[in-house]
Amino acid sequence: MFIPSINSDTATTMKLICILPVLLLASVKPAISSLRRYDSIFSFGDSFTDTGNDIVVIPPVIPAAQPPYGMTFFGRPTGRYSNGRLIIDFIAEELELPFVPPFLSHNGSFRQGANFAVAGATALDAVFFRDIPDVGLLVPNTSTSVQLRWFESLKPSLCSPAQECPGFFHNSLFFVGEFGFNDYSFAVFGNTIPQLRSIVPDVVKTISVAIEVLIKQGAMTVVVPGIPPLGCTPASLVFFPSADPADYEPRTGCLKDLNEIAVHHNFLLQESLENVRRNHPSVAVVYADFFTPVIEMVESPHKFGLTRNALRCCCGGGGKYNFNTSGPSCGMPGATVCEDPSAYLFWDGHLTEEAYRYIAQDWLNSIHNGSNLMGLQRIANI
Repeated sequence: MFIPSINSDTATTMKLICILPVLLLASVKPAISSLRRYDSIFSFGDSFTDTGNDIVVIPPVIPAAQPPYGMTFFGRPTGRYSNGRLIIDFIAEELELPFVPPFLSHNGSFRQGANFAVAGATALDAVFFRDIPDVGLLVPNTSTSVQLRWFESLKPSLCSPAQECPGFFHNSLFFVGEFGFNDYSFAVFGNTIPQLRSIVPDVVKTISVAIEVLIKQGAMTVVVPGIPPLGCTPASLVFFPSADPADYEPRTGCLKDLNEIAVHHNFLLQESLENVRRNHPSVAVVYADFFTPVIEMVESPHKFGLTRNALRCCCGGGGKYNFNTSGPSCGMPGATVCEDPSAYLFWDGHLTEEAYRYIAQDWLNSIHNGSNLMGLQRIANI
């Protein structure tokens, strides 16, 4: 019987032919059985990801430490800026990992992950914002570089000797951000829109440097969220109202100029991530879209079971958007809360648990597909 010889190129082709149908089927729905298994999650970012660090940084009067925060899921305030779970919580659940504990207030083990995100955190160091009137001194010293130092300080408890760290982090899922939202939210108070646009490359570069640092530590899967639409947040709509209807998007009611800043940031960020991928072809660097899902819910709230006024907060102190800069905010005496937070996109200016649930599913698809593509790349290199 004649048995043809198989060279390495032919063998690789056969492996790809065998695995492609599996990947295509698996990409339809990222069920837990088809998702890559991770041993831990390490997360960096701001209030969209903070699971309780802010309570330590600015105790004890932060709103997220007071009821009705956490009312939908936890039944108590946990420091999360929502009525329940965040995107990071839904992803941890889907991956069958525990909720990622806040680095500053957790007394147990971090072997299954740590969350370094702090509400108000910026990509750029806090000193960059110090001279901005009214808000400069409010910027916390919890920037990307600070959070990376916290991560470095944690390493000896995770992997010792240090030579073991790359192997440990190979099986970890890393989240870098969302960063940038607060940079622009603070900077807009002291700058014109063109000036605000000019800092975008610096913000994106800072994020990219952080990714490179983590890859050097051994990270093999890094998820990098873009920023949500700045011009749709109740805070932006209240702080920067305009008498000119042309300043608002007709389909959403959001501020055009601020949304354009978000689009520009996300575009440059994705370009930067392409460079990182070229430099590290064996690493899954996944862009997580934060902009599109929020815009979808603002444009067509009925499709998601949301109230018609998608820009109005569930919890707040009154006014058109239930976000009052001079009155009580959510979690403070005098604030009100809606009966059904699941019918709202915005909780207190941040998102509700139901909105986070929808976005999390989209991100899980991105993580699943990105990990599969990197797995395919590694097989092709065998």
